[in-house]
Amino acid sequence: MNGIRRPARGFTLIELMITVGVVAILAAIAIPQFSRYGFRARRADGQKLLMAIANAEERYYAQQNKYADLQTIGFSTTTTSTSDSGYYSASVAVTTVNTFAAQGFTATATPIPGSAQQKDVCGALSITNAGVKSPLNITTNGSCW
Repeated sequence: MNGIRRPARGFTLIELMITVGVVAILAAIAIPQFSRYGFRARRADGQKLLMAIANAEERYYAQQNKYADLQTIGFSTTTTSTSDSGYYSASVAVTTVNTFAAQGFTATATPIPGSAQQKDVCGALSITNAGVKSPLNITTNGSCW
């Protein structure tokens, strides 16, 4: 060759390692944020199920003057019902004052074991016939309701 040196092309190992380090730091910040967003988004599945149960209970109460189990108000089984996306399982506890009429209910949606929602810090969601929702705390995932 004639002694002219061509400029080097490509990246040095140092430049490559710095890029990998920056990407790792960004991923360490982004992945937990994305997980929290997922919990918050899937929580709406349980809330929707509870609101559907509460509305059905109130319709039934308006006609029959008492609350009833899930099957009586139009759900597939008497004990539990699964949410549309399959993250929550709901049950209804009807409280009776006397043997003739049920006077209150509490609907509870519990994350299904093994589902992605099981690790949500809010845990089980519930609503009563008086419209009391729990838990009402605000977490790093946003408010539970």
